[in-house]
This record gives sequence, C-alpha cells and structure tokens, in this order.
Amino acid sequence: MNKKICFFLISNFCFFVFVSAQPERWQQRVKYDMNVDVDVNTNLINGVQKLEYTNNSPDKLTKVYFHLYWNAFQPGSEMDVRSRELGKIMVNDRPDWDPRVRDRISKLTPSEIGYQKIKSLKMNGVEQPMKVHGTILEVDLTKPIAAKSKVNFDIVFEAQVPLQIRRSGRDMPREFATA
Repeated sequence: MNKKICFFLISNFCFFVFVSAQPERWQQRVKYDMNVDVDVNTNLINGVQKLEYTNNSPDKLTKVYFHLYWNAFQPGSEMDVRSRELGKIMVNDRPDWDPRVRDRISKLTPSEIGYQKIKSLKMNGVEQPMKVHGTILEVDLTKPIAAKSKVNFDIVFEAQVPLQIRRSGRDMPREFATA
C-alpha cells in the first residue's frame, strides 16, 4: 500500500511540475479558401482568397501583415539591390554571391518580373486601408480584432510568376540551368 501511495504522489508531482513548467502559449489560426485562375501563357494569376482568422492571443490586434514574396523579383527591389551589392564582394578571389544571380533581377522586363497586387481586402465585409512595403502588405484595421475572436478576410488579388531567379519562378533560361 505504501508503494501505491508513493507512486501516486511521485506521478502527481511529476505531472504538476511538467504542467507548471509550461508557460501559457497560444497560436494564431487561419483557414484558407482560394479560387484562382492561372494563365500559363502570360504567367498571370487572378484570384479570390477567403480567410477565417482566429486571434488566439490575449491582445486585440490593430494591424495585420501579409507577405507578397514575388514583389522581390522587380528591378530596384531590396533583393535586387542586395544581389548586385553582394556580387561585388570577393572572398578567396571569388564573388560572394552566385554570379548567375548578381544583376539578373535588374534586367527583368515587365513580362518577366514578379509581383503580387492586392486589388481589394475586406474584413467582415468592410474595405481595409493597406500599405505595401516591398514584400510586406500592412493592413491598418478599421476595427481591431478582439482577443479570442474570429474575423473573415476577403482578398482579391493579381500576381505574376517571375522568371526563375532564385528558388521561385518559371522558365529558367538554359544558359543559367547548368552554370
């Protein structure tokens, strides 16, 4: 009987220590529903995205952010500038950057660049103000998302798949495929 009590006390103590050692955690939740048209001849994508966003945090949210990754594949973008600068640095008599990448973004034509344009973004049916900062879309919410609540976003967008430069894109030119 003493062994049973001892095991019970030890197992309960271990469970208590385990539970007590874990801080309160939360994770935002998003459900996506997308309807897109892809034109393989022009590399354009037009779509509508519906998001059910659950704010599991203990705070109200006054802003949300979205990534617009393909905006990096445009002349003058941060990635373009960084690629050209890093290509100038020499390490052991070799460029510090893949020479196939160095100035390729700056030479893209309008039909080769990548972009993601948000035509409309509504939260619970109300249009929201947006600002694009390169590859980040900042949305200043007209009404905060309360802690522990859900909202619906409706997004209408257009995108162009960029010419293959780095890990993203289409139509990798033959001269760069084997370099």
